[in-house]
Amino acid sequence: MTMPRTSPNTTERIRAARRGQLLSRITLSYNIAEGIASLVAGVLAGSVALVGFGIDSVIEVISSVASLWRLRSDADPVRRLHSERLALRIIGACFLALSVYIVADAGHALVAHEAREGTMAGVIITALSVVIMPLLARGKRRVAVTLGSRALVADATQTRLCAYLSLIVLVGVLLNVLFGWWWADPVAALAMVPIITKEGVEGLRGEVTCDDCG
Repeated sequence: MTMPRTSPNTTERIRAARRGQLLSRITLSYNIAEGIASLVAGVLAGSVALVGFGIDSVIEVISSVASLWRLRSDADPVRRLHSERLALRIIGACFLALSVYIVADAGHALVAHEAREGTMAGVIITALSVVIMPLLARGKRRVAVTLGSRALVADATQTRLCAYLSLIVLVGVLLNVLFGWWWADPVAALAMVPIITKEGVEGLRGEVTCDDCG
């Protein structure tokens, strides 16, 4: 969770914080809509995968709320340090929750030999995430580097991982249809767990200094 150090002036900090708030609000709004759509579509279609994708969206929403709170505290150095540490721990907990979700979801799929079924709603929702999430993650990371915030770097990573998981679901559906590789999706998802867990543990430690907060 390291990053290049920068020393932005006050004007740059204000602009970066405002830009970060906008990106967090967009992420928050998108994930709320994505989560509701996934849960409703999953229940109607009887799709465990879509319901699980909705749960992933809830985790991302929590991360975005923590990030937004951190950004709103940026103008005050004292509040900034406090919010940096707490936001980092909250986002770290989100990483660990995501790991638990992946292990449970992928483990169930492997034990039950359950292939991803490509419902139209599922394909549309995951395809949108593959396109939108990397753009948001890139913008968030730029803000994080400008402000020197480890919490915001973690949130950007959370957003990027959401895109990876969406891509895994899409590719898993395709591989199952073309080759019958029902196991490709859960195996690929499980391969990400060590990385996600490592990010979560680092976040929960909440080890920041004034320098880490810019």
